[in-house]
Amino acid sequence: MSNPVETLQAGLKALRKVYLERLPEKIEEIEKIWNSLQANNNDEALKALHLVVHRLNGSGATYGFKALSDRARILEGYLNSIIENKENNSENNNPLLSIQVAEIDNLVAQLRLVAFEPAPTEIVKDLVPLISTQNSGLPEPVSKLVYLLEDESNQVQDLALQIEHFSYDTATFAQLTDLVAAIEQTSPAALILHVKFSEDNLVGAKTIAEIQKSYGIPSIFISEVGDLNARLQAVRAGAKAYYTTPLDINSLIDQLDTLIADQTQEPYRILIIDDEPTLANLYALALQQAGMTTEISNNPLRVMQPLSEFNPDLILMDVYMPYCNGLELAAVIRQQEAYVSIPIVFLSTETSMDKQLAAMRLGGDDFLTKPIQLEHLISSVNSRAQRSRILRSFMTRDSLTGLLNHTKTKEYLDLEVARAQRRQSPLVFAMLDIDHFKAVNDTYGHPTGDRVIKNLARLLQQRLRKTDIIGRYGGEEFAVILLDTDGSAALQALDRVRSHFAQIRQHSENGEFSVSFSCGLATFPNYSSATALNDAADRALYKAKRGGRNQVVLAT
Repeated sequence: MSNPVETLQAGLKALRKVYLERLPEKIEEIEKIWNSLQANNNDEALKALHLVVHRLNGSGATYGFKALSDRARILEGYLNSIIENKENNSENNNPLLSIQVAEIDNLVAQLRLVAFEPAPTEIVKDLVPLISTQNSGLPEPVSKLVYLLEDESNQVQDLALQIEHFSYDTATFAQLTDLVAAIEQTSPAALILHVKFSEDNLVGAKTIAEIQKSYGIPSIFISEVGDLNARLQAVRAGAKAYYTTPLDINSLIDQLDTLIADQTQEPYRILIIDDEPTLANLYALALQQAGMTTEISNNPLRVMQPLSEFNPDLILMDVYMPYCNGLELAAVIRQQEAYVSIPIVFLSTETSMDKQLAAMRLGGDDFLTKPIQLEHLISSVNSRAQRSRILRSFMTRDSLTGLLNHTKTKEYLDLEVARAQRRQSPLVFAMLDIDHFKAVNDTYGHPTGDRVIKNLARLLQQRLRKTDIIGRYGGEEFAVILLDTDGSAALQALDRVRSHFAQIRQHSENGEFSVSFSCGLATFPNYSSATALNDAADRALYKAKRGGRNQVVLAT
């Protein structure tokens, strides 16, 4: 497996090579615009010169050319002062003063000199962010694999079967030595250890603690003993959770999901809007190596499609761009309700605090200054994207299950039907309803009913694809949008979920029981609108209920 820092370094070297090859063109472009400005003396040429110098200021130091950025920053500041003075005094298209011409000419000449000095032989160390490489020599964890340690074969097989219904893979071990040997070959996502105590001491405590120290695998302890001393020893041995028998499988699965969530979480989606491709590509590379997904737009006027289709967690945007500057674009984005909550982080060479604060007032959430260390960029983007996703989840997700709420699910259905129409791709909409759910609440109580709803939500998330969109429609009813899928494949997938759900033993204070669900499916393009799909799936669900429940019916 490649080292992420080495991968980033290789990518940086490739991007830097491209930058070096194009640097003469950038200098020639500056000189060409400057010559045109001296000949024609119009404000559009002055602004164009400011823009290309701004790009050079932002990119030079990032690729190791600090002197180039320093000269470009001085020239950019000088041009900016001229532009502001003209605007403040209504002196548009007035000729430049001879002293201004001489100063610009001198600064452009200095740019050329430093641009063609011998290039640094190595990329500056600051370009390499501190991407974690801990345990780089250890086996990569298998994201859905759980190891169980239990010397009672009947109990461990029963527990493994219940866990596997939720799409986890399991391997069982009767001896601690066998468990350690297996970890050395394949590292699981989590451990479940049925631990014993002898004379109030945890058996195998030293070995278990060494496993935690060497591999850092999240561990859940199960024991017949639940006193403070037992729990304290478990904590010291590295336990993340502790359960006593008889075991509540629902709570155990909740804990497994929590422990493994960070390993399987969908990467943050970052939309980069910057008219300078070399910088945009560099930022994208760094963020990708930090585990994020990126989309680049070099033209601010063409940002609406990637904004709607990519659905970013955060927008990283330059301020100075042609056709439309970052402040204007932020205002346009903020006009649309769907994008009000997406954080916008400006990234620019602008150092004026007044202008930075103005950018924040117009819709920005943060302002980073170029050139920026990639470590700083990654940290800032990661923390803001994390907060954004948490806050957006409160607005778009059901509080009990964490699934999309009814309103957001319908919005996604409209969006995905429109996308399927453009791409001429298939799509299936499914509606599910837990059978005899009122009887569950009446017999076992509403808290137990809530756990049943959570179990089905979890099972859908575990058994369906990451690309499928799952929502809670209300009460005991769920909805699923299966992308790029035909009716036959969707029927098979949801029928497998139905079969697993019916086999899960639901727990309550009044004993164990099982439940089932019924499901109706409708396909696009057979039903060509979101409304038609919804109505057809609802009719198919009613047909499944009327036909005896615990079945999946495809609308014809």
